[in-house]
Amino acid sequence: MTTDKPMSTDQPIPHDRPITGHPPVSTGAPTSEPVLEITDLSVDFRLDTTTVHAVRGVSLSLAQGETLAVVGESGSGKTATALSVLRLNPQPPCVYAGGRVLFDGRDLLTLPEKELGRIRGQDIAMVFQDPMTSLDPLRRVGAQVAEVLRHHQGMSRAQAGAAAVEALDEVGIPDPERRFRQYPHELSGGLRQRVMIAAALVGRPRVLIADEPTTALDVTVQRQILDLLVSLQERHGMAVLLITHDLGVVAETADRVAVMNQGAVVETGDVLDVFDHPADDYTRRLLAATPRLELA
Repeated sequence: MTTDKPMSTDQPIPHDRPITGHPPVSTGAPTSEPVLEITDLSVDFRLDTTTVHAVRGVSLSLAQGETLAVVGESGSGKTATALSVLRLNPQPPCVYAGGRVLFDGRDLLTLPEKELGRIRGQDIAMVFQDPMTSLDPLRRVGAQVAEVLRHHQGMSRAQAGAAAVEALDEVGIPDPERRFRQYPHELSGGLRQRVMIAAALVGRPRVLIADEPTTALDVTVQRQILDLLVSLQERHGMAVLLITHDLGVVAETADRVAVMNQGAVVETGDVLDVFDHPADDYTRRLLAATPRLELA
């Protein structure tokens, strides 16, 4: 068994090879037209003895090329909102109790499962919090990246394999041909997260949902993964919905921020405006709770 150490294997990403050979996309500033629009979304979890109102009337919009961060403490409804975009909350006990999630004019909450399956991973992709539980431990990582192209684009095994190697290379995985043949347990946490990003981006999605993508990583690798996401977003013109509890990450990577508390959005706005002049008392308390390094 080979075990990789994050500090020796997680290298800065190269900037000269686009995923799957597509030309880079130059977008400049985010467009004002929303590519994804969530309107009055309500999500319940109906348990044996009670109903939990996890998401209550949430409305968010995301423009092409924009990064919108959704922040809040644990249990605030951030992840339930993000998973609702692709209807990934477990049903049951989840019930989508109201609202719409519009993508290209289609409501993803009412779209037939077969049509939604064409959008998942192709037009809208997701990077999950813990790659060790998201990657199949019994399959080589390269096959898991290539599967996206075989499923959505009908590529042959050889074509998809070659494109997957390119994708692993672009996300900064050294010796991608060798890594392609390895299993998740043979990679460090940082490399596993890069594999998840490669699998999410190999189909060139228009929207990327990143749910706490750096939570399980050490500080140095966190910085590398965030830099990678920013670089790839700029290159490919994606809209990014970033779920996080880390306000420092928001300040460095996001254009706008939505603050959630008890399943509802309490404040939305430009990152600097919200951080410098929070309008909601919960936002003020959340900012005040952020640890600061004070010099004596």
